[in-house]
Order: sequence, then C-alpha cells, then structure tokens
Amino acid sequence: MNTNTILLVLLSLGVAFALSFYHYLYKVKSRSKVTLLLTFLRFFSIFGLLLLLINPIISRKTVETMKTPLPIVLDNSASIKDLKADKSAMEVFQKLSENKELADKFDVQTYQFATDFTPSDTIDFKGKQTNIDVVAKNVKSVYKNQHFPTVLISDGNQTSGEDYVFGFNPDNKVYPVVVGDTTTYLDLKVTQLNVNKYAFHKNKFPVEVFLNYAGTKNINATFKITQGNSVLNEQTVAFSPSKKSATLNVLLPADKVGLQIMKAVISSKEPEKNSYNNTKNFAVEVIDQKTEVALISAMAHPDLGAIKRSIESNAQRKVTIVKPDDIKSLTDYNILILYQPTAAFKSVFDQNQNAKVNTWIITGNDTDYTFLNQNQKLFTFRMSGQKENYLAAFDSQFNLFALDNIGFERFPPLENPFGTITAAGNVNTLLSSNIHNIATNQPLLTFSEEQGRRSAFLFGENIWKWRAETFVNKKSFADFDIFLDKTIQYLASNNTRKSLVVEHERFYNSGEGIEITAQYFNKNYELDEKARLTISVTNTKTKQVKNYDLLRTSNAFKVNLDGLTAGHYSFTVKELNSNSAYSSSFDVLDFDIEKQFVNPDWNKLSQLASQTKGQAFLSNQADALIKQLLADDSYKAVQKTIVKKSPLIDWIWLLVLIAVSLASEWFIRKYNGLL
Repeated sequence: MNTNTILLVLLSLGVAFALSFYHYLYKVKSRSKVTLLLTFLRFFSIFGLLLLLINPIISRKTVETMKTPLPIVLDNSASIKDLKADKSAMEVFQKLSENKELADKFDVQTYQFATDFTPSDTIDFKGKQTNIDVVAKNVKSVYKNQHFPTVLISDGNQTSGEDYVFGFNPDNKVYPVVVGDTTTYLDLKVTQLNVNKYAFHKNKFPVEVFLNYAGTKNINATFKITQGNSVLNEQTVAFSPSKKSATLNVLLPADKVGLQIMKAVISSKEPEKNSYNNTKNFAVEVIDQKTEVALISAMAHPDLGAIKRSIESNAQRKVTIVKPDDIKSLTDYNILILYQPTAAFKSVFDQNQNAKVNTWIITGNDTDYTFLNQNQKLFTFRMSGQKENYLAAFDSQFNLFALDNIGFERFPPLENPFGTITAAGNVNTLLSSNIHNIATNQPLLTFSEEQGRRSAFLFGENIWKWRAETFVNKKSFADFDIFLDKTIQYLASNNTRKSLVVEHERFYNSGEGIEITAQYFNKNYELDEKARLTISVTNTKTKQVKNYDLLRTSNAFKVNLDGLTAGHYSFTVKELNSNSAYSSSFDVLDFDIEKQFVNPDWNKLSQLASQTKGQAFLSNQADALIKQLLADDSYKAVQKTIVKKSPLIDWIWLLVLIAVSLASEWFIRKYNGLL
C-alpha cells in the first residue's frame, strides 16, 4: 500500500473510533460489558465500510519451486506387441515414471501415442498407426518456450506423419529408449505398391512395386502377382548385402470389368521371422467406359477431322464419321454429333425421338435453321443470310463440369450467320459470343439437360482453327483435346439428379479410415439439413450387421467405419423421413501396416538423439538413462516469487462480517431495550 492509502486507513480508524465512542461511551455514567460490546461492533462496522470505500490493494507474496518438465512418452501402437516388446516397454515406462529421484528433480508427466498424442490413461498396445511426428508437435506446443528433456519409448517404426527426426526442437534433448530385438534377421518385404484405383477395360495398367531385403546372404527371391489361382506376373529378383532394394514396374491386363483384387507376394527358400510383410493385397476397379460417338455430317469440312482426332486422343472414345442417310441404328452410339443439320437429317431426328441419345449440334453457314426450329425445342433461330465472325467469351461461373479457361478469348472467330438465337428452356452457357469485342448476350457454346437427356450446342464452324491455334501457342493439342473430352464426358453421362447422393471408395486397406459421405436433397435440389440418415453395414461372410447414424457436417453427412475387419461388406444408407435409400458394397483388404516390421529402427532413433544432442538407449539401459538425467546440471529447479495483488472489495468474507456485525448490534440493542 502507498502512503496515501495508509493515511486514509489511519483516518478511518480515527473516524470509526470517534463515532462509536461518541454514540456509546461519551457522557455515559456506567460502562457495562454490553455497552463495550456494542461499541466494538459499531467500530468494526464503520471501519469495515470505510475500508471498502478506500478499497486498498492487498499484496501477497508466495515462493514456488518450478521443476523442469520431463515428458515420458510411450509408443502405444500394435507394432510394439508384434515385436514382442510390450512387456519391456511397460517395465521401462513404469521404472522411469515411478522413480523418486527423477520426481524430486523433474516434473514427470507421462503420455502415450499411436495415431494421436494423449495422456497415458489406458495402455493396451492396439494403436493402428504410429505417428511419432505428432509427439514432436505436441511437446513443442505443451512446453512452449521451456528447456526440457523428452524420453521417447518406441520402436521408431513410423507408419504415418512427417519425418520425426527434424520435427523435435533441436535445443531440447530427446532420449529415445529403443524397445524390441535389434538383432538383424533375414527378411523380405513388399515395402510399397503404387497402382491407380481405376483402369479401363481391355487396357493395361501399371503397377509399381518397391521391395526391400534385410540380411547378410546373397539370395534369389521370387516375386509374383496373383489373382485367385492365376499368376499374372512372375519374376526373379536378386538381393545381396550391397543390393537391399529393388523397384519393379509391371503392366497387368484389365480383362474383367469390376473390382479386381490381387496379391503381390515375394518369397525365397530362406526362413523368415516375419512372413506377413511378404504379401500385400491391392485392388483395381476396371471400368468399361468405351464411348461410341457418331459424327453425322452431309458435307466435308476440316472440322470433322479435327473433332475426330481430338475426341479419339482419349483411347476410350471412338468416333465414326457417317452421313445421315447411312446411319442404321442410333442405339449403337452413346453420343450423336450433328454437324450443320439440314433436311437430310430428318430421319436422324425422328429416330432419336425414341432412342433419346444425347446430342451435340454444331451449326454453321450451311445449316438449315428452319429445319432446326421445326425439329428441336431448346432454341429458336432467326437468322439472316449474312455471315458473321463470333469471338468466344469464357464464363467463369459455369459449373456443370470443371474446366479452365484455355485462352478462348484469343482463339480465331467462328463463322455463323448473323441473327438472333433465343433459348426456350434452361441452359448453361460455357462460352458466349462477341462481335468485334462487343457482347451479343447470346451463347456460343451451351449445354442443357431436360428429362434426363443432355444436349450441347456450338453456334459456329471452323473449330479446327481452335485446335491449330492451341498447338501454335502450346506446341501441343492437349488443352483443346481436354476441353473437347470434358464436353464428351458430360454428354456421355446420363446421371440424373438424385435426392440421396452417397460417396465411398470401392475398397479400403484395413487400419485405414473408412469414411462414407452422403448428401440428401429436397425437391428443389437444396441440401436438407433436417434429414435423418442411417447406414446398415453387413459382412457378407459372417452376416454380422452394424448400424450407425450419419453425423451432420457443414455440407454433408458422414460416418466413420474404422475397425472393420478384412472382408466384403454390403451397406444401405437410408433417409428415415422419405425412405430414400442407396445400396452398394466395398471391400476391406487384409493389410496391417503395424505388422510390417521385424526390428526396431535403431538408426532412425539414434539420428533423432544426435539431432537433439541427446542419446539413444536400449530397454535394458534404463538405469543408465536415469543416471544421465540426474547428472545433467542444465536441468535445475527454479524458485519464483509470485506476488498476487487483489483489491479489498474482492474479499467476500469482509462483507459477510460487516453484515453480521450490524445485525448483532441491532439484536443486542433490541434485546436490552435500547431501541
């Protein structure tokens, strides 16, 4: 308290004493015990109230001893148990965490990790992944701006996350305790396998395989890729102490449509301690996406060759140029491109009334617009006989499919008769037209979907110049070909809008996150946030059924099905209010990443210790680790003087005592007849 406050307190004492003395003792003939008690109560009440008005700041000093934190972090992943190191790991963990000398010097705090970093409440060595990097990030966050050591009890075999060696703060020592047998055993391993999720029917798809060898002998291993009882690929791979890895690139045939589950296996005549990592299952979904396109034209034009070559740059597309009188059955084709229709196309339009094949109409100077007005209802044409050049303007708000602006505004103009084109229905315009950089507010390339049928319209000929311009600018036709391929892809798809849309993979690896996402739309195709979605998952072999609710997120409903064992599963997602349902299936492949290891990664953990100026220890060297921690003088307890200041008005008990004092004074005076 400062001088002014002290003077005010002394003044308050004098005022309180004077008032209580004047009221009870001044000119009083006899001073009984009751009078003295009442004087004290009045003095206390007045002095207390005056103190509250002054509200002095009360300071309290406390001395705290701050010990250096010592996080002891235990690897709780399944690989510890698979290496038969769970008992030794627990022994080291308990020995360190319960050591009294360490507790006297350090603030010992225990944690565990697998996928996440958590307090060491339940240790069961059942973690599906090992992420040591999450330890580095969390200890830096929890003990920010502090100097402390970390004890990491682990096998060092990380299966997810970033490289942990450089994740820890290099100014804070890390002491890895390596658990597991460090003796080198002969081991062959399919380390990694890269393959696309999808392949096209009757094509070949690449598989990239990484193989590793641990051992001191020269051996010849046999590598196979099998499907059921069929061997799809077999080759011999030589390993030696100087050649401990190999990368194989294999082309496999996609002969069957659907989900194809295969197995990559490496083996030798030598016995191995761990044969689980010799095999890796993988799957590819083979899809039959061959698109037959009929390019119908009654005339010769450079556009026809350019369109055919561009579309067929995708091996899954085939374009047949045919005259309108020569086409027999429209059902042989997935898409019709009607190039500059005239009255000769009458039979094609008539057949398509029943066939309902998606169409792309391209107009030009030789188009019969009267015929078009009579045979389609999406646009009305009022055209003159004057030719006009139309430049393209890209609409960035177009959202039917993803497409970048490949420089449409710089392409040569397309030719079409001058006139008015009026849309009679809902259309989505990708390119609008300009004349001499003046907007016409009319479409150049536009799309429509009506009752499940999709249509596209290009109002102008000489698109071949666009493809040529693309090559001149980029030395490649790729940008133009992708643009045309996405147009064909849109027309090839007949997916109408559904109220219940479910997204999922056709296969998952066991131990990975299995997430299924769903969206439910009302009649206006707006996301219904009040939908109630459930999912029923059935193991087709065991017939075991599990039911879950899908949880609402920002723009979808999700469910996490982690923990499913390997096998084939069928499932049904159902919206309870409308009874809308979606059924499908997926496979969980037998792959446990935590079983891929034979030894702890001593080299990696030693590198971590060296990076942080710590030291790596084996599980039987716990006493040496304790001794080193205790002998390190850089970790000392620090005493801190903490001054806590609080205003007197925060003292609730003073208010209570004043109230009790006033009440007691009133009661005593009432009892003694002084009121």
